Amino acid sequence: MAECSHDCANCAQKCSKESLLEPQNSASSVKRVIGIVSGKGGVGKSLVTSMMAVTMRRRGYKTAILDADITGPSIPKAFGLKSGNVRGSELGMFPEITKTGIEVMSVNLLMDDETKPVVWRGPVIAGTVKQFWNGVVWNDVDYMFVDMPPGTGDVPLTVFQSLPLDGIIIVTSPQDLVSMIVEKAVNMATMMDVKILGLVENYSYIVCPDCGKVIRPYGESKIDAIAAAHSTDVLATLPIDPELASLSDKGVIELFEGDYLERCADKLEAAMK
Repeated sequence: MAECSHDCANCAQKCSKESLLEPQNSASSVKRVIGIVSGKGGVGKSLVTSMMAVTMRRRGYKTAILDADITGPSIPKAFGLKSGNVRGSELGMFPEITKTGIEVMSVNLLMDDETKPVVWRGPVIAGTVKQFWNGVVWNDVDYMFVDMPPGTGDVPLTVFQSLPLDGIIIVTSPQDLVSMIVEKAVNMATMMDVKILGLVENYSYIVCPDCGKVIRPYGESKIDAIAAAHSTDVLATLPIDPELASLSDKGVIELFEGDYLERCADKLEAAMK
């Protein structure tokens, strides 16, 4: 058999994509899995992951976050979760629970010092992501959000092949360079036959606190053109919001009051019915 190109859409082999999926923990119940991806780092992917989990929780759904960004885990910080408190049993590890009931598993929750770097090679990192799926007892979860590392490397490939993704949300920012890299993420999802639910643009604008004028520090957005080129939707354009950043830094992201991702939540509800 020829070496796998990972391009399921154009593959002549008859292997089953389902055979690559990791089984869910026998004690878990996860109904929908949504990947949050980006072509490069620093565009606010973890922030969008956190906000989506909070937004869907407010709509009455049970939500969870699987932090697959193993070498740059920031989810626990946003929710004020401390390291070293994860418990387990013969069934597996139990996720930490945030103040509003969101389940979270991240490598930083397993470290005795959250500032220690994770210096692991790709196969070990990929194995950890799988363990977070099948070695963790996820309770009755309606929406699990998987915070992936940036790029198109080992971990995104592992998630695309090993987890039963219902779709992905791609996070970007307005710069031309980022827009080009986003297309790589779009093309990877297409190659892997993963559904793209839509795009979220972060750092899109600033609202002047004095006069209310909208300022676009990175120039005019091209997100609509990118979405149209790939026949997908723009789910949200997020401003640079100092208050939102402050809440995340303080570990109280669940207190944010903006409605930035309501359209994105509507799309998830409609797509998953």
